[in-house]
Amino acid sequence: MANIDRADWHYGGNYPPGLPPENGGTHISIYLAWIIHRDLGSQALREYAGEMHQRVLERHATGRDLLLAEMDEKFFPELLSREGKAFTHDYYETDEYLTDYDRVLGGELETLYHVEDTWENYDRMAPYSTSGSPRGAVPGGQSDVHCSHILPER
Repeated sequence: MANIDRADWHYGGNYPPGLPPENGGTHISIYLAWIIHRDLGSQALREYAGEMHQRVLERHATGRDLLLAEMDEKFFPELLSREGKAFTHDYYETDEYLTDYDRVLGGELETLYHVEDTWENYDRMAPYSTSGSPRGAVPGGQSDVHCSHILPER
């Protein structure tokens, strides 16, 4: 099964010493939680996630909790609805998501791996994910942004 992103692609390479490996999945976490909250996940996501899906919806668990506990640290296309796949292809799999993530959450941090996995950070990032839709048909928002289709470094 092909992966869109994996936490180990990040903590397994040039990773800041002293950070826990789970920080390599924080950017995935925030996006995965957004997918769940916008109902862009597939039935497979709900099956893999089990009760954790509802816990993320209720904010009792983060997307990273789900990613680590139920997804083997992997984010893959089968987790997404058709609309979720299209959006993810045009936003997450381009440099647009990481550009927004850096602009909104990176700030003065040493690296993007230092971003905390919190609902506050999710709330700061969610409007950018919604407005970042190059298709303009994402539940909860629309935009005329056009992505450049450059893959983020893995």
